[in-house]
Amino acid sequence: MGLLGRLLGLARVCAVTGASLGALGFALLVAFQRKVYYVPNLPGAPREVYPLQPGQVGLRCEEVWLRAEDGVRLHAWLCGPPAATRGPTLLFLQENAGNISHRLGNAKDLVKHLGCNLLLLSYRGYGRSDGTPSEAGLQADAQAALGFLQSAPGVDPRRLFVFGRSLGGAVAAALAAANPGALRGVVLENTFTSIPAMATVLFPPLAGLIGPGRPLAFLVRDTWDTLARVPRIAAPLLFICSGRDEMVPPAQMRRLHAAARGPRVSWLELPEASHMDAWMVGKGAYWEGLSDFVRANGGYAQA
Repeated sequence: MGLLGRLLGLARVCAVTGASLGALGFALLVAFQRKVYYVPNLPGAPREVYPLQPGQVGLRCEEVWLRAEDGVRLHAWLCGPPAATRGPTLLFLQENAGNISHRLGNAKDLVKHLGCNLLLLSYRGYGRSDGTPSEAGLQADAQAALGFLQSAPGVDPRRLFVFGRSLGGAVAAALAAANPGALRGVVLENTFTSIPAMATVLFPPLAGLIGPGRPLAFLVRDTWDTLARVPRIAAPLLFICSGRDEMVPPAQMRRLHAAARGPRVSWLELPEASHMDAWMVGKGAYWEGLSDFVRANGGYAQA
């Protein structure tokens, strides 16, 4: 066999090997996709371990146990100042990684700046909640939390808001779209348009394979199509976008904002903030924008 023949043979071997590895990688991605979406365990810590308790940050919280419609038992903390009955109540829907104890610093500042009650919900499969996370499951969890707040002592059901960051924003959008008239306002912070859209950002070779109309779209188990849900939200909306978001491209937040059809749509962009730190980096502008939104949409009872 001449040199050319050997080179062609080597090229064929490389091509077959590359295709096989690519197929294997894609198969693993499909099989374990929910492990990518939902990350209850931070490195080195079981998901049930709460490294921080509310009292350690000076936050007054009551432990709450809920039942989703399918029977899954959920853990939550209802936090707030002693006299928040006349003020707003915020359902806080967290990002995809870690548990509610990792949000206590943020929760403390929300209670402080908004004078609100705050329900920190632990999704199924997260923290001390039972079950396994999925799109339908997390929607059921949020629905259970809303149902609890609508009849909880010390909570004014006429002044309910939902706040979601990243994955939590997708959950919040689904909840708001399914419950017209139940919420005074919806806050979406650094939220993606859909899982397929994010997959093409994180794994560019998938761009031509998944998403609406693509040949392998059927393999995506949880789509979290926030772009389709936002136009169905009747409540006022506030979009908070970090200009330096390293996870969700700000362009996706702009697409969500452009799709909104609600009665009042607000936009707050923080050019120096990244995916998780808008509430710290944005400082006065962040809290002023959030407080103004809650106040403008009936979050506070008249004295």
